[in-house]
Amino acid sequence: MRDDPATHGPTRLVDVVVAGHRGDVETARRAARSDDPRLREAALGALARAGALETAMVERALRDPEPAVRRRACDLAAMFQLSGPLLATVRAALSDPDALVVEAACWALGESSSAPVDELMSTARSHADARAREAAVAAIGSIGDPRGLPAVLDALGDRPTVRRRAVVALAAFDGEEVRAALRRSAADRDWQVREVAEILLDAGGTTLE
Repeated sequence: MRDDPATHGPTRLVDVVVAGHRGDVETARRAARSDDPRLREAALGALARAGALETAMVERALRDPEPAVRRRACDLAAMFQLSGPLLATVRAALSDPDALVVEAACWALGESSSAPVDELMSTARSHADARAREAAVAAIGSIGDPRGLPAVLDALGDRPTVRRRAVVALAAFDGEEVRAALRRSAADRDWQVREVAEILLDAGGTTLE
């Protein structure tokens, strides 16, 4: 019979959270094996806080059946140097059926020097959910790899939230193509896009005339 996480001591959610602050690694590890996805998610954070989170745990959590656990695992993957099996598992999360997992995976990859730029470009251009496209554009801007510039430029024709992220991402690139895109964005119908474009143009010594 399963423990009820609301009533049994070491399996209560609050105990798992506190375990991370106290360095109680054993409680956190037990919670990571719980049938309750809330405990599994909390266990990841507790283990990270206690300095006991391992890449194998993150890889396993990235394959968890519960999207919230996979999202948390993506967030925490950025703590590590993404390479080998961990990088492969985070890359696979770009195809996750949950858009928020894809969003989190993009963020983690944007923190990595070994990020798959081509796959991020594909996500930025074709993912059905704007949150995932926006996150992919942000990751490309964070990485600053020139190969990603075409996808950022394409994103300037997307919905407002994605255009805002794309114009910010242009700060990572230079060249006349970028300045021309900024001048077009300075006339965008969204005021936040216009504002960022104008700031970047001014910072680059380019006038709007």
